[in-house]
Amino acid sequence: MGRGDQDCPGGPQLPVLGQPTRERADAARNRRVLLTAARAIMTECGVADVTMDRVAARAGVGVGTVYRRFGDRSGLGYALLDDAERRFQASFLSGPPPLGPGAPPADRIRAFLHAYVDRLESQADLHAIAEFHAPTARYSAPYQVHRAHLEGLLTQARPIGRTTDESYLADVLLAALGAGLFTHQRRDRHFGTDRIKNGLDRLLDDLIQADAGNCR
Repeated sequence: MGRGDQDCPGGPQLPVLGQPTRERADAARNRRVLLTAARAIMTECGVADVTMDRVAARAGVGVGTVYRRFGDRSGLGYALLDDAERRFQASFLSGPPPLGPGAPPADRIRAFLHAYVDRLESQADLHAIAEFHAPTARYSAPYQVHRAHLEGLLTQARPIGRTTDESYLADVLLAALGAGLFTHQRRDRHFGTDRIKNGLDRLLDDLIQADAGNCR
């Protein structure tokens, strides 16, 4: 959303779920209020309209409060990604099935892919900007969590006796969820999210069925 890695040396460091937070209760509450306001503006108007002034007005605080909390617009953008990542990780690690535990592994993978598409539908610009200003952001800590999650589920879904490279396959599935590709598909090729999800379903089905077929 701005100067990128000039404001965040080394690029954005998004969290792995479970890392400790050190905010005071009042600071955490203020942060939630400001992020809620920023998310509402982004949903209603798009990323370009998420400015420090508009967030302050929406939250009912002075603009200085927003600058003190996030530093600048880049800091606000990374905070939005950070907050969304924490909620996303909580949903697939401990939320209700089929995204969370309790469903068959193939169903959980499908739910993960669909949830990621829904997330990109509202946040693709933020992800694309972060990846542009800090290319390593695409493969930062959250990516490692996503890959490990998919790798584990792919291993569980693998037919007995079949040997596959689940780590590579997890990368393949995540490559199809890149913000740049998603934006190209939605804006340049006019794909709807249903078409993208159906394509991911087919990719996943082909992977799993190929494993089953080779095991006969």
